Amino acid sequence: MLVKPAISMHLGGMEGFKQCIRQLRSLLRRQGRNRDDADDLIQEAFLRLHVYCQNEEVQKRSAFLSRTVLNLSIDLHRKEHRELYADESIDNLVLVDLRPSPEQELAAAQRLAKVSTVLDELGPRTREIFYMHRVEGYSCAYIAAHFEISVSAVEKHIARAVLSIMDAMERL
Repeated sequence: MLVKPAISMHLGGMEGFKQCIRQLRSLLRRQGRNRDDADDLIQEAFLRLHVYCQNEEVQKRSAFLSRTVLNLSIDLHRKEHRELYADESIDNLVLVDLRPSPEQELAAAQRLAKVSTVLDELGPRTREIFYMHRVEGYSCAYIAAHFEISVSAVEKHIARAVLSIMDAMERL
């Protein structure tokens, strides 16, 4: 990597220069760049620093270099993935409406009303056990302890509710 001696002196001598390169390389590696790309970007950043220093004073050269290599990395990423960007106007893009159709919404509302009716027709304990298990997420063991019944009895209540709902859906 060719760099004017003046730049290395402003970075704390040759050791400071090497440390700066290691830090920039590490920064770019964390951004997903391989060593060759990182070295190319670092060299470009030093070149830009040199050109910029011809007309302006840079107080924090390491910060300038860090920001420059990150910007160059972003530009390279965009260039590498140009196919991801559409050249069309947003007005010409076809947008797909993923919402359910009115017919699908009506069918879902009818199914929900039917399930609600079936659950209302169940006994209060069966309905409560079903809600606790399927809606609130309680385990069968917890429900059994809550109602002071066996786990098997809880499973039977849940099965009865599920079978009633399935029968109602088949008739719908």
